[in-house]
Amino acid sequence: MCGTNETSQRYVEVLGELQATGAIEYSLVNRVTLVELSAKGKEVLAQGLKSKDSLFEFDGSQIGTRLGNSLLKWIRHQDGTASVAVDKGKGDVGTIASYDDFKAVALDVYDSLNRDYNLDDLVPIYRMRRAIGEMVGRSEFNEWLLEMQANDIFQLMAGETQDITPDKREDSITIPGGALRYYAKRLNS
Repeated sequence: MCGTNETSQRYVEVLGELQATGAIEYSLVNRVTLVELSAKGKEVLAQGLKSKDSLFEFDGSQIGTRLGNSLLKWIRHQDGTASVAVDKGKGDVGTIASYDDFKAVALDVYDSLNRDYNLDDLVPIYRMRRAIGEMVGRSEFNEWLLEMQANDIFQLMAGETQDITPDKREDSITIPGGALRYYAKRLNS
């Protein structure tokens, strides 16, 4: 971790090594040099965060040693069940590759949101979509959620929505026939 009295000059050699390996890329935008992680860099970072042998640790100067190191411990104990978000190329989004995987994640997310926010078994679909995030593409989310309704796992409902905004509407789901559904209700426990 970079302390408050350290300068970027101390890290010039490290940045050079990262650039040489292709982990970072420099670009010039409006006369400002930007440094970005490449896809390879994101993969290396994710592996480093997950590795128990990694040198990553927090010194307490920014977020608190216990919180930061607890987060690293949690990431390392996931054993592939949860991944560190790594952006992929367009059209190559996600870590959920099948309906069965999606169903398991969707049920966990539903139960968690329902319990944590006292939603009385009417969970907003936009919240589910946002919680699942980039693990699945938008079209797969829609297709598999509709399949869960067809399999009598969820009932997708319209209901009254008083705080609906355009982004919440977009993150809800349109069923065949054009009707918008805002809520999911679990049918079987």
